[in-house]
Amino acid sequence: MAVPEVEAARRGGAHVDRPRDAVAPPVAPPPRDPARLARRLGLTGALLMAIGALGAGALPVPNPLNGLRVLGLPARNATLAIALTYAGMGMLVLAWLWIGRMLSARGAVAPAPERPALARTALLWALPLAIAPPLFSKDVYSYLAQSAIGARGLDPYVLGPAQALGVDDPLTRTIPTIWRDTPAPYGPLFLALGRGITAISGNDVVLGVLLHRVLALCGVALIIWALPKLARRCGVEPGLALWLGAANPLVLFHLVSGIHNEALMLGLMLAGLHVALGSVDAPPRTWQWVVGAALITGGAAVKLPAALALGFVGVDLARRRGGRVRDVAAAAAGLGAVAVVVLLALGFGTGLGFGWVSTLGTANAIRSWMSVATDLGQLSGQIGILAGLGDHTDTTLMLTRGVGGIASALLCVWLLLAVLRGRVDAVTGVGAGLGAVVLLGPVVHPWYLLWAAVPLAATRGLPRYRRAALAASAVLAVMVPPTGADFNFRAYQLPMAIVAGIVLLGVAVLLVRRTALRDSGSGADLGGPTL
Repeated sequence: MAVPEVEAARRGGAHVDRPRDAVAPPVAPPPRDPARLARRLGLTGALLMAIGALGAGALPVPNPLNGLRVLGLPARNATLAIALTYAGMGMLVLAWLWIGRMLSARGAVAPAPERPALARTALLWALPLAIAPPLFSKDVYSYLAQSAIGARGLDPYVLGPAQALGVDDPLTRTIPTIWRDTPAPYGPLFLALGRGITAISGNDVVLGVLLHRVLALCGVALIIWALPKLARRCGVEPGLALWLGAANPLVLFHLVSGIHNEALMLGLMLAGLHVALGSVDAPPRTWQWVVGAALITGGAAVKLPAALALGFVGVDLARRRGGRVRDVAAAAAGLGAVAVVVLLALGFGTGLGFGWVSTLGTANAIRSWMSVATDLGQLSGQIGILAGLGDHTDTTLMLTRGVGGIASALLCVWLLLAVLRGRVDAVTGVGAGLGAVVLLGPVVHPWYLLWAAVPLAATRGLPRYRRAALAASAVLAVMVPPTGADFNFRAYQLPMAIVAGIVLLGVAVLLVRRTALRDSGSGADLGGPTL
């Protein structure tokens, strides 16, 4: 039975004197951050990548770091620079998987980091890559040259950089040879923004690269803003969606470091989806779907695939209004009108016109080994050669790529009907539709898979196959050499660098595991450093 004075004091909040011989209960130490070691491992990897980029990155020609005492050191030993970059890539990917395991096993293994901690971790990892030279691709130099062509009053949809600027122009020299004579395949919004960058940077390649990175980071910021909102709409935990989507190594490697314009395309598309779809309980107001459609069209004016999202917004609007044929027609007319107005305004307002429609197939000049349709075409051509039928590879490629295009179109139609009937939500439809376009398309690069992976991270579809998504992202993240194209390796250089990078990665994993086991023995539960 409680003492009346003590009970009254407890209820009233008054101070109660403890007996002098009473021992105060032990104060439990604050719980240790479960992602502490993983965060440090990823940060170490990002720093190694940033250092390695000084010698192994997609550096301009001539290298502006040549002759510098400290910053120029990595370029003097390209093998070591590549090894550091590969080791850093492995560390960051493993750290991302480690934290992803904590999130996917929330409550079963250890307390997982909360969303603010996840955001800080992703920002911490992205910062070294954001200030380092580009890695994995030299596309940013094509962006600079194509924007400069428009800034000089020429048509970037007719002339390639070598024709318009000259082979010896500073903006042309770093572009891979295969792309020097090809016109721009990008929409007028992207080239207009690039023209503004050219007005600031002129022929300063380094400044131009940094400004394009700022533009890419704006796109990533839009992804970070829209993704958790779409996740709540789909009933998915926002922190998990951000980790699978925005903090994905493919995003860090190819959008932040590689500066691909997919960042802006995806950011505008996801922001438009969020605005256009409105709330789950009520259809969007007129201004919402108009603004959302304009944002999605803006994404398509960077890269055309974003336009697919308009179709899924339209069928979602039609479903909410009854799903009749006239509802579909009304939604298509309204969204189509917005898209036409925006594209006309961009085409005439920027003075770039609509020549980009005729250059959309520029990337098809390469034979991408990641494309199923291209692989089947080349395999058929080789079989014909072995059978003595002659080399018909170009014909078989045209056939298999055509079949792939038809198959992706049929899948998108099926997904549109599924959204109209309420069997699939619009966000899942967009992600799956873009996945079909990518996987069955003629050209596939690892960063193209972000067209599907980022939207699907906010849906219930991807978490069901979370382990497969994590594994696929991890494997694809390390498949592209960090140097970009046109890097002249000696026969032994790349294998030695990869082996040395694996050794450095193994040492780092052993050290982290040893630290984790020591902390676990002292009473800290870190969720198990199962890397």
